Amino acid sequence: MSTTEPTTAVGKVALFTENRVGASKLVREFGRKIFPQHWSFMLGEVALYSFIVLLLTGTFLTFWFHPAMGELHYEGPYVPLKGVEMSEAYASTLAISFEIRGGLFIRQMHHWAALLFMAALSIHALRVFFTGSYRRPREINWLIGIALVALGMGAGFTGYSLPDDLLSGNGLRIIDGILKAIPLVGTYISFFLFGGEFPGIDIVSRLYSLHIMIIPALLIAAIAVHMMFVVVHKHTHYAQQGATEGNVVGEPVLPTFAAKGGGFFFMIFGLLALISGFFTINPIWNYGPYDPSPVSAGTQPDWYIGWMDGVLRLMPGWGEFYIAGYPISMNILVAVLAAGVLFGAMAIWPFFEAWLLKDYREHHIADRPRNNPTRTAIGVAAIVWYCTMWAAASGDLIAVFFHMSLNDTIYILRTLFFVGPVVAFIVTKRIAIGLQRKDREIALHGFESGEIVRYPNGAFEERHKELDSAKLWKLTAFEAPEYIPAVTGPDGQVSKSEKRRAAIAKFFYQDRVLPVSKAELDAAHHAHHGVEGDDHAALADKH
Repeated sequence: MSTTEPTTAVGKVALFTENRVGASKLVREFGRKIFPQHWSFMLGEVALYSFIVLLLTGTFLTFWFHPAMGELHYEGPYVPLKGVEMSEAYASTLAISFEIRGGLFIRQMHHWAALLFMAALSIHALRVFFTGSYRRPREINWLIGIALVALGMGAGFTGYSLPDDLLSGNGLRIIDGILKAIPLVGTYISFFLFGGEFPGIDIVSRLYSLHIMIIPALLIAAIAVHMMFVVVHKHTHYAQQGATEGNVVGEPVLPTFAAKGGGFFFMIFGLLALISGFFTINPIWNYGPYDPSPVSAGTQPDWYIGWMDGVLRLMPGWGEFYIAGYPISMNILVAVLAAGVLFGAMAIWPFFEAWLLKDYREHHIADRPRNNPTRTAIGVAAIVWYCTMWAAASGDLIAVFFHMSLNDTIYILRTLFFVGPVVAFIVTKRIAIGLQRKDREIALHGFESGEIVRYPNGAFEERHKELDSAKLWKLTAFEAPEYIPAVTGPDGQVSKSEKRRAAIAKFFYQDRVLPVSKAELDAAHHAHHGVEGDDHAALADKH
C-alpha cells in the first residue's frame, strides 16, 4: 500500500473521500460486475435513463406549477382563453407553456419521457417473460418489476390529471365512477379522495403530493432494490460458448459498460429533446378548463392507461346485478377486474411454472422464446388481449378514419377480445415449434449453400454448409421442458392437486422438440463427410 500523499487537487479529494466513506471497495466490487452484450439487455437502461429525465424535467416544472383549484379569470397571453374562468392549476400550466422560457419544451419532454419510460419498462418485462428470466432466484425481482409497472401507471395518471383541463377532468370522472362502483366502501373512498362530491376542491393538491413525493419515492426505492438484486443474482445470459449457469459472459461495468451506458444516456436524452421540440403532445390550451358538463369527442388517455378505458367501452351496459340489495356494476368494475387478472397472472406465473415442472433449480441462462412454445404462445395471446382493449379506447377514432359504424367497430373488437388471444396462441405455438424443427434441421445438416452436386448414380443434391461452433451451440444448447406425469404422495395416493398439475403440465409441455443430441450430431457429421468423400472420389475418377 502506497503511503505517498497526493499532490493534485483531484487526488486530494479522492483521498479525503476514501478515508471517510471507503468508496474504493464499492467501486472495485461493482466495477467487476459483468453485463451481457446482447441488445435486449439495454431495454432496462432505456427505462432507467427515461426516469432520470423525468426527475430532472419534473423538478423544473414544480417551480411554477400551482396545485390549487381556486378559481380565477385568465389574463395571460393565450388570446382564445382571455377572461375564461379556470382553476389556478390550469392557469399555471398555461403560464408554463406560454410565459416561462423553455416551459413548453420541458413540459413536453416530461410527457414524452413518461411515455418512453412506460414503453421501455413494459418491453423489458416482456423480454424477461419470454426468456424465462423470472425463474429462481429472480422471482422477487420479477415481482418488483411488476410493482414498477403499476407505480409507473400511477405516476403517469396522477401527473396527467394535474393540469385540470377538460381531458384530464374526464379521466378523473371515470376514476370517480370506478371508485363509486366498489361495493360498500366505494362512495366513501371517492368522498375522501376528492374532498367531497366530485370534483371537490382538494383533488389536484392530493394528486400533486402523490405525483411529486409519494410515488417517485416508491419508484426510486423499487428501482434501487431492483438493481441491487441484479447485482446480487447476476444477469442472465443467452446460451453461447463459454456461458454456463455459474458465470456471466459479457463486459465489466468499469470501464467498458459505464462508458457505453453514459453515451447511451445522452442518446436517450437527445432523442427525447428532439421529439419534444418537433412534436406537440397534450395541448391543454385546445381542451380548455375542466367543466363537468361537456365531454370532448376523440379523446384518449395515454397508451399505458388506455387499455383500462378500452375495456369499459367494450363491456355491454347490461353487466349490473344486485347482491343482498347492493348493486354490483360489472360494466364499470370490469376495468378493475381486467387489471387484477393481468397483474395477478404476472405475479403468480414464476411460481406456477415452477409448480408445473417441479423445477426449483436456479436458472441463469435465458431461453430463446421458440424453445418454450407454450409460454411464448401465452405471452403473445396476452399481448393480443391487451392490444384489443387498448385499441378499443380509440374505437370512435377508428370508426371515423375507416368510415365504419361505431357499433360495428365495437362488435369487431368484442369478438377479438375473446377470439384474438385463442388464434394468437395457436398460431404462435405452431410457429415456435416450426422454428424449433427448422433449427434442428440446420443443426444436423447445415445451411443450404445453393451448390448442386451430382452423384455417380445420377442423383442431384444440394450441398449444405456446416455451422461453426458458435452457431451450433446457439441452436442446440437448451432444455426442452418435459411433461411430468402425476406422482403419488407419501401416502401412496395421487392427490387432486397433483392430478390437476399433471393435466395442466401435459397441455403445456407435451408438444416439444428435443434438442439435437451429440450422438445425432456425430451421425449427421459422419454421413455428410461420407457423402462428400464419395463425391470427391467420383470426381477424381472422372478426371
